[in-house]
Amino acid sequence: MGFAVCGGAVCSCSFGIAPSSLMVTPENKTVSMMPLATIMDYVPMKNILPFGMCSSMANPQVAAATAAALGVLTPMPCIPVTSSPWMPGSPTVLIANKPALNQNSKLICNWGGVIQINSPGTGNIQVP
Repeated sequence: MGFAVCGGAVCSCSFGIAPSSLMVTPENKTVSMMPLATIMDYVPMKNILPFGMCSSMANPQVAAATAAALGVLTPMPCIPVTSSPWMPGSPTVLIANKPALNQNSKLICNWGGVIQINSPGTGNIQVP
């Protein structure tokens, strides 16, 4: 059983160089003045903010910069591209009729990065 994730949770990407915060908009119900996240909080630049620089060769900007540098990996600014919800989420706890996000959920970037929750922002709300 993991902890529920709220706005301001710290996330990281396997191809990013810096952590980022998860932004949860207030249409979700709140507990302790913080909105709780659902699996549908995956929208790039709204919920998922950049992770500094990206080093994934699947990212066209990184591939082009690396080719221009004669094959030397050249990270470029991260612009997250997430097109599907967090998985697996909590099947039994719903927030605004959507499965709650727990700290064990993962999100896949289209450039191949795996985004995970490092710090859920809560330590007292457990969800399966």
